Amino acid sequence: MSDAEQRESMEFDVLIVGGGPAGLAAAIRLKQLAPDAAVCLVEKGSEIGAHILSGAVLEPRALDELIPDWRDDPPALATPAGDDRFMLLTEKRAFRLPTPPQMNNHGNYIVSLGNVCRWLGARAEALGVEIYPGFAASETIIEDGVVKGVVAGVMGIAKDGEKGPDYQPGMELRASYTLFGEGCRGSLTKVLFERFGLRDGVAPQTFGLGIKELWEIPKEKHTPGLVWHSTGWPLKSDTYGGSFLYMLGENLVSVGFVVGLDYPNPWLSPFDEFQRFKTHPAVRGFFEGGKRIAYGARALNEGGLQSIPKLVFPGGALIGDTAGFLNVPKIKGTHTAMKSGMLAAEAAAAALGAETRPPVLDSYPEALRASWVWTELSGVRNIRPGFAKFGFWGGMANAALDTYIFRGKAPWTMAHHADNASLKKASEAPRIAYPKPDGVLTFDRLSSVFLSNTNHEENQPAHLKLRDPSQWKGVNWDAFRSPESRYCPAGVYEAVGPEAERELKGTPDAEAAGPGAETSAGNGGVRLVINAQNCVHCKTCDIKDPDQNIDWCTPEGGGGPNYIGGM
Repeated sequence: MSDAEQRESMEFDVLIVGGGPAGLAAAIRLKQLAPDAAVCLVEKGSEIGAHILSGAVLEPRALDELIPDWRDDPPALATPAGDDRFMLLTEKRAFRLPTPPQMNNHGNYIVSLGNVCRWLGARAEALGVEIYPGFAASETIIEDGVVKGVVAGVMGIAKDGEKGPDYQPGMELRASYTLFGEGCRGSLTKVLFERFGLRDGVAPQTFGLGIKELWEIPKEKHTPGLVWHSTGWPLKSDTYGGSFLYMLGENLVSVGFVVGLDYPNPWLSPFDEFQRFKTHPAVRGFFEGGKRIAYGARALNEGGLQSIPKLVFPGGALIGDTAGFLNVPKIKGTHTAMKSGMLAAEAAAAALGAETRPPVLDSYPEALRASWVWTELSGVRNIRPGFAKFGFWGGMANAALDTYIFRGKAPWTMAHHADNASLKKASEAPRIAYPKPDGVLTFDRLSSVFLSNTNHEENQPAHLKLRDPSQWKGVNWDAFRSPESRYCPAGVYEAVGPEAERELKGTPDAEAAGPGAETSAGNGGVRLVINAQNCVHCKTCDIKDPDQNIDWCTPEGGGGPNYIGGM
């Protein structure tokens, strides 16, 4: 009997894949408009919020529209934003710059986005949404060119790919419409891009890697509502990125660092750049006497307006960060993600009420283009690509020109390029010497991953695969000296063997191959080890691999990080 014949099936009006802000906003809006509709939401994390990671300063515009009285019962750790500071760092000094208008946070809130999602999840369930956490959607059901739902909850496949004693074939969750809100670089969304040509005619997506820590600091050093951003050091002028530091609650500091994944130097390690950033004289004082309590990382869509794909196809739609609505200059995307989910829900609710349900939700992209989301993203569309085209100082000048002179209405739109094509050969780029961690202010990868509460069932197949293992040695090693061992913030990838030991001595490759590590490629004096159990689901490897040879797919439901309430 085939798996499809073994599987049970459940039918819904609307199925939502992903329990992030977009998916939860869509679920709530659907039940507000169509209370009798059968709405189901599946989430691969062990609970709603387990895989949610963001800065985060929340602009409440979409939330005000969705739940106007939310301030009467707000999410935990929602702290009104106060003092805005935008800093330019050199190696030893810090200069306060005028805060760009996009970064004005008056009326915004510093939040734990995980807590916001838990709060939204409770609201959705109260309205009758069926929510299934720990259910990883691993396959899209497509019949006669129409998306009919997903397969979720497959478990018990052993490391060798065979069905183990606890094998469960999963369930077919079917619906008239399926909304995909998987977040950045969604595994099912990648397939939909190809199957329906959703990226045809749009600019390549460009990405950033955000790495974050949560600290407890003494109350006398804590300024609730402080919003602190920086640009400049420690990154070179050919690399886009910067920091965020937000103070929330009574003694919590959310600190992070974002590096644009179009960086050219294969020796660069975003994780180590973040650790080095904390040693700056203007930064380290924030953390003296404090304790790091959590760690995480995730990739971000930074392409903006020109990289938004086609959003609808027969039987479904893309919402939130899986499509890419982040406003990079504003450093915010939760409000735009939520609004996209709400607009898709409104289109679905109207379709459910029609005499004949249309196969494509064409009114959703039409409504999006007429909304404030499109206006907002259009006004900043040239700022991020300006840094890629002109470098740091030229990008700053372009941003000022676009903001203050053209006011976002320049008669041109700059393009993006694919991030995986940006690396120089290792022999053409300067090596970077990073200081060793001190275990007080700066840390190594493995102790950081421990704080992410990451866990995967050890006997399952690795969810990180090389499409062609024979390519790794000739491309990743010979040309670039295993950049995946440096851009991965979780120590998943490790080049090992005598040749690697000689070549990489003193560089920050993965610290150690842990239990369950798999040798996936290599020959002679070097091979690649994949420590899939370390993965925090940031998906950087799927994005930055030079030959697009690494494929991130969904592990068993519940696997991955379990971020605590303040993240």
